[in-house]
Amino acid sequence: MLFTLLQADTLNAVQAAPVPQEMTYSLIDMAMKGGWIMVVLLLLSVIAIYIFGKKLVQINRAAKVDRNFIDDIRDYIHDGKTKSAITLCSKYDNPTARLVEKGLERIGRPLSDIQTAVENTGNLEVARLEKGLPILATIAGGAPMLGFLGTVMGMVRAFFNMSNAGNNIDITLLSGGIYEAMITTVGGLIVGILAYFGYNYLTSRISDVVFTIENSTIGFMDVLNEPESATTVKSEE
Repeated sequence: MLFTLLQADTLNAVQAAPVPQEMTYSLIDMAMKGGWIMVVLLLLSVIAIYIFGKKLVQINRAAKVDRNFIDDIRDYIHDGKTKSAITLCSKYDNPTARLVEKGLERIGRPLSDIQTAVENTGNLEVARLEKGLPILATIAGGAPMLGFLGTVMGMVRAFFNMSNAGNNIDITLLSGGIYEAMITTVGGLIVGILAYFGYNYLTSRISDVVFTIENSTIGFMDVLNEPESATTVKSEE
């Protein structure tokens, strides 16, 4: 009988004991705990995504060059149809067509002047492609620093709360403050890493476009230096 009563009390105690619930947080809840630093990081992430998308579209457009473009230009120049060659260039919206068009407009002048004009146009096209990349690089380096700043500020606040607690120090007071402080570091690293990889990817793509521009410049100047072009290197009347 006694054993039965003890067993019943034990069962009641187990049933009455509160069941610990696992505490979960969504990404939005975690971001909200980061404070105003997370707002700045969100703004930087939007800017980084906008720059990356815009430059990617621009670079893809610049990389599209017709394989027969220089050959068509050569045929027009050999036939003395400079205006037709310029019209062909105007149909393409890419750096290669624009630099060739600039060279065609200088036909009739010394070849050194034509080459200088083509090279200057190429430099301007590359500068246009690289515009905005310094901002992306700044975000890649600055976002983790902002995240670390938020962590330091959160740690200072956590220890300040502990000092004001006096003898009633609770471990959750410190752990909760550190937890909230570390969120900004995570956010800063995420934004920084994405911006860093995006910057390097765009830089590599621009290098490919620069290689294409240089090849096109050499090909165009070779066309002007061909013996058959020497007598037709002048504008149509």
